[in-house]
Formats: sequence, C-alpha cells, structure tokens
Amino acid sequence: MFELRLMAPEDRVEALSDALDALDALSVSVEDADAQTDAEQALFGEPGMPPPKEGWQRSRVIALFPDEALAKDAASVLALQDFFEGCAVLGVANVPEQDWVRLTQSQFAPVEITPEFWIVPTWHEPPAQARQVIRLDPGLAFGTGTHPTTRMCLRWIATQGTLGNQRVLDYGCGSGILAIGAAKFGATDIDAVDIDEAAVSSTQLNAEANGVSLKAGLPDAAKGHYDTVLANILATPLKVLAPLLRSHVKAGGSLVLAGILERQADELKEAYAPYAALEVSDSEDGWILMTARC
Repeated sequence: MFELRLMAPEDRVEALSDALDALDALSVSVEDADAQTDAEQALFGEPGMPPPKEGWQRSRVIALFPDEALAKDAASVLALQDFFEGCAVLGVANVPEQDWVRLTQSQFAPVEITPEFWIVPTWHEPPAQARQVIRLDPGLAFGTGTHPTTRMCLRWIATQGTLGNQRVLDYGCGSGILAIGAAKFGATDIDAVDIDEAAVSSTQLNAEANGVSLKAGLPDAAKGHYDTVLANILATPLKVLAPLLRSHVKAGGSLVLAGILERQADELKEAYAPYAALEVSDSEDGWILMTARC
C-alpha cells in the first residue's frame, strides 16, 4: 500500500478529491495541515448552522493506492490539470502493513460511567470494580459511551438507583446503549426507536448481546406514556420534538435530554417551557444534560 500526499488550498480540495477518486484511489482523506498549531481550525457541522467547509485553508490530502506506480502516475496526471494550481505534491510513501483490526480496537478502551458501571468492548475484560457492564463494540450507529452526551445519560440512569419495573422510551436510540442501560438498571418495558433502520438493527443485536429484552423500531413504534423518556439527539431536533416527547411522559415521569451544548440551554428551556420546566442536571466538556419532572 502506498500513499500520495498532497497540499491544497481550501477551494481546491473538492476537485482534488474527485480527481483522486476517478484515478482509482482506494481512499481519500483530508487533514488540517496546521493541526496542533495556533493556526488550527475546527470544522464541525451542527443542525441549523451553515454546513462545514470542504477543507481547511491549508489542507493535506492523502490518497491510498495499491502500488507505488499508480500513486506516482496519479501525481503526474494531477500536476497537469488546471485545478492543480496552488496545490503541491508532498510525496509518495510506503504504508507499512498493519493489523488494522487490532489497531482500530486499540482505540476503544473500557469507558467508565460510574466507578461500578462500565461500557466494555468485547475484546476487553471488564475492570475488577465493575458491577454493571454493557458490552458494546463500535458500529454503524451512534452511541459507544465515548461521547459526553452518552455518558451523562447513562450516569443519570445509574444515579436513579433503580428503574425497577419502569416503562422507558429511548427516542433516537442509535446503538441502543441508553435502552440497554435502562434495562440493566431494572426497566422492564422498553421501546427504542430511531429514524435509521440500521440503528434499529444495531439496537436489536446489541440488546441480544447484552441479554436484555426491549422492542426496537421506527419512531411510530413509540406508543402511549412512559415513566422515563430519554432523547440523546441534538438541540435543533430536540426543539422540534418538544411537544411529541413531552406527550410520551406520564404524569410524574422524567424527561431526559442530551446532545445540547452549554450555550443552547436557554433555547431548550424556552422551547420546552409550554410543556415542562427543563433544568441542567449535568455537564461535561461543553455539553449539558437537561431533565424535567413532568
């Protein structure tokens, strides 16, 4: 395997990436050439905000090819194109053979929710102090326990002591991790719903792997009232869903919302004011958990 490394200004990244794809690159990735310096830029999209740019002011474009000749030929062809103006070839280098599965797995270690509650990939043994464990590997759906929003939701579940015999709804379930967490802490009637069919399948498989019982489906599978409604999505869809989510919470039940940045707290309070009095219950790395007793 050989990689062709290129430097490109922001306005040439898309054309360069398309050309590399046409030249049969196995993959194309784009990095900030100024990463780890004062000139580093963050490019992350968020619902309701302008989409992220195609690249950074100085982007490093890396294309993988199966052999050195193809990588060098691609560099030669690109250098002749009009759109290559302002770009530069940084070089062609051999990529050492690696056990990519093991390398990927090494990036996912057990995640502590509380000292006794852990998320543990299947290739790791649970920590000795773990009394409650969710077995979960990275997959197609969001929710491995590594993101602050997921950890805060699970921490809320764990600190309730028990959800014994509760009816729980996980709205926007992703991997199903919150629904599984609810089951681990005693909930017995659990619906997990998502607009993504891959998430529904992922939730079903993860529930089976953890030996818990729940029902996974598309959003219209959520029926009636629940003791606890969990929704770890993002601020904009949470605001749109305010009347729907509140309508599923029984009197005296709990509404638990995540995917919210600290600066969005007042927006969420205002959106939910006609339905419930949201308060910030937890915070981590700029994200907050908002809850209400209905």
